[in-house]
Amino acid sequence: MAEPFLGSTGILIVMFGGLTLFMMTGLPIAFVLGGLSLIIAVTLWNPQSVILLVLQIFDTMKSEALLGIPLYILMAALLSRSGVIEKLYRAMELWFGRLRGGLAVGTVVICVIMAAMTGVVGAAVTAMGMLALPEMLRRRYSPELATGTICAAGTLGILIPPSVLTIVYAVTAQVSIGKMLIAGIVPGIMLATLFIGYILVLSWLRPEVAPLADDFEPAPLGARLAALGALILPSLIIVLILGSIFLGVATPTEAAAVGVLGAMAAALIEGRLTRETLASSAFDTVKATAMILWITIGAKAYVAIFTGLGGADALLGFIKGLDVAPMLILAVMMLILIFLGTVLDEIGIILLTVPVFLPIVKFLGFDEIWFGVLYAITIQMGYISPPFGYTLFYMKGTLPPGMSMGVVYRGITPFMLLQGVGLLLAMAFPALMTVLPALMVK
Repeated sequence: MAEPFLGSTGILIVMFGGLTLFMMTGLPIAFVLGGLSLIIAVTLWNPQSVILLVLQIFDTMKSEALLGIPLYILMAALLSRSGVIEKLYRAMELWFGRLRGGLAVGTVVICVIMAAMTGVVGAAVTAMGMLALPEMLRRRYSPELATGTICAAGTLGILIPPSVLTIVYAVTAQVSIGKMLIAGIVPGIMLATLFIGYILVLSWLRPEVAPLADDFEPAPLGARLAALGALILPSLIIVLILGSIFLGVATPTEAAAVGVLGAMAAALIEGRLTRETLASSAFDTVKATAMILWITIGAKAYVAIFTGLGGADALLGFIKGLDVAPMLILAVMMLILIFLGTVLDEIGIILLTVPVFLPIVKFLGFDEIWFGVLYAITIQMGYISPPFGYTLFYMKGTLPPGMSMGVVYRGITPFMLLQGVGLLLAMAFPALMTVLPALMVK
């Protein structure tokens, strides 16, 4: 094939500038990536280079590692319709209702459980927006605290396994999917702990943001113990999925299939395994999977052309020529990811940036599993960053009449700062991410 007539610097400018320009038009990211790749390949390189795009599409279509994605999405869709989440919320009310800030604390706990069952951000934020937000507002909780808690805790599904984002990162970075999934457990719990600590301290310092109801009567111990039965099905599903991966009994894809069976069993036990439930869950799965695969194809095509034109080598050469500390370069990459999280979906960010960033990470000597978890945390920050974070708009759909997005922006700001603290802790203590993967049974 003919060499490109633009220099390496020109390639970087054209490809990143073109990507930014087309994204500002509001076109779907999959079409932007695929269309831009085709245009650049034909005009700046050689029409014969289009064969690279075909090969990337074929490579995506035959990837067995991606099979876990539709299974986890189907599991999440079934669980969201099974009634399990409603039971969990009722149990949370009984146990945490008397604690100052207890409803917000319980919301974080439920979001952790949902993350470990589904790994889908939209499901947690939407469900808690419909269940927890009206109850917290009825108890005169600060609207900022209520919305901020739901938005922040709902994004834990990006990090806590089984996370679809983690699978996409592992496939793109060509690292162990199982190790990547398990690596997210400790930092996910760490972030949830930071959120709960903030809620408790704020509620103690400013009782008016989370008042105790004057007419509240604690439920009898028997009723509270009976409510714990709502934890049985979620716990079994979590143990089946994460336990089988950690012990090496099943691959992540096989564990996903087991999770689907568990979700179907949960719906059956609750009397909600109907033809309508199966049909709507399957339809949601097809829509979400198709979106992910189209983005995957477009991103792979873009990266193939970017690499083929020498853009990746030019960027790596530039990094090698810098006389700065490796952690400073890492910090710059994290800032880029946080910004991208406000304008792109998480799948697009990973597919677009991992092939560019990973050679830099290897050159700097950083662990790829650790870097993958940092990736997830930064994308979480982007998801809750005002004014364009995706989670904020999930929340918007559940706001009561008269409540503006300004409330959501003010509520999420402290949690975004807590995410920053969590990111710094994860950067400072890599063992938080690597200790559990090192203990996995191979």
